[in-house]
Amino acid sequence: MAVLDTTRTATASFGLFGRLSTTIGSFSAAFAEWNDARITRKTLGALSDRELEDIGLCRGDIELVAEGRKA
Repeated sequence: MAVLDTTRTATASFGLFGRLSTTIGSFSAAFAEWNDARITRKTLGALSDRELEDIGLCRGDIELVAEGRKA
């Protein structure tokens, strides 16, 4: 049987590779967030006004939803 230890916390690396890894991770997360917002904008923008109204939105809400400021 395999056991996964979830009680240990990750330790930060302070060397060059640790900082580089953190920078790449931050960039990757920012890119993923931007891409998710782009896809959301594109998908909601393709809906008709009637379809947007059915889900409780209007054209002006698309940017807010894409940025995650309105649920």
